[in-house]
Amino acid sequence: MKTKKIMIILWALLFCLPVAAEERAPLANFELKDTPNNAGEQVEFLFVPAASPEEVPEFLLHIAIGDEPVKERRLVNAGKEIFLPLITGEAGVPVEVRVEAVMDDGSLKNLGTSSLVSRGEWLNMNSMKAFILGLLFIALIIFYVGRAKKGKDLFIRKIPGLEAIDDALGRATEMGRPVFYVPGTSSMADVATLASLNILRPVARQVAKYETPFSVPVKDPIVVSVAQDVVKEAYMAAGRPDLYDDGIAYLASMGQFDYSGAVSGSMMREKPATVFLLGMFYAESLILAETANSVGAIQIAGTDASSQLPFFIAACDYTLIGEELYAASAYMSREPLLLGTLKAQDILKGLLLLLFVTAIIFQLFGIDFVMDTFLKPEW
Repeated sequence: MKTKKIMIILWALLFCLPVAAEERAPLANFELKDTPNNAGEQVEFLFVPAASPEEVPEFLLHIAIGDEPVKERRLVNAGKEIFLPLITGEAGVPVEVRVEAVMDDGSLKNLGTSSLVSRGEWLNMNSMKAFILGLLFIALIIFYVGRAKKGKDLFIRKIPGLEAIDDALGRATEMGRPVFYVPGTSSMADVATLASLNILRPVARQVAKYETPFSVPVKDPIVVSVAQDVVKEAYMAAGRPDLYDDGIAYLASMGQFDYSGAVSGSMMREKPATVFLLGMFYAESLILAETANSVGAIQIAGTDASSQLPFFIAACDYTLIGEELYAASAYMSREPLLLGTLKAQDILKGLLLLLFVTAIIFQLFGIDFVMDTFLKPEW
């Protein structure tokens, strides 16, 4: 008899287990975790609904971030995983999310709470590729600067505009007409102006050797002072300080079109044989280029303003495009530090170009390894 009762109890428990397991099945799984590779300004809330939309149409989140008021947010149950970023602003901020299920009859059922304190990471692994490229670039600079200092010949591709400088200055000397050098219309805060003044030094040295009349009209007062020092040092380096005059570099005007009018007038009167338009230019670029063209001058122009390049290309004999303007100072001076840096840049660009081409070829065959490993923003 006892055995029969025990068997009945066991069978009853066996049939009740699935019901109990079904009652204990969670309606949703959720987790609050710290966002990797940041300074603690964000955490992530991952929510995966387990109940059907018919059983639980919505979920209600009560989000508490630090001392801010508790915010409520409703999530429609679409049966899909939901990723919710929560902004903390800084590390060390406590975050708590309480989840309630909105049942089909409108009642609320508490599903629990997830909490953590945001923390920052020591290293951002997403920037690892940039870090490795930076180390590679530094190593290339050190290597090529060392070679340049030892007197090794570093090959740099020829830039037609710079190759033509000697011929242009020689032409002006033969014709007995002046050389005009316009260092742009911006201030010393512009990188293009600095690059132009670097080119001014070797040009002024050559002009001094040839004893050719030289004129450097400037728009900015500070640029005038720097240009005068550059020209003076160039004349002294050429061994002709007697030819230097403070009036070589002068302030033509501080207004944009006042300046272009003054320089254009000087060109029409003095008829220069060679005109350099190197630096930052704006709407006055075409005025200066067309005026120089009308007096029959050889023009060597260069700017990093992409909007002005079409005018220079159309009206000038030679145009330095973009980075060629920055490379010109190293190209002409052959300074080891500048030359090594320029060579390192070219090598790194070549490696990146080769990497891009390799990734494209691999992707044509359905292989994404190179693209995913080296060229995606996150490692």
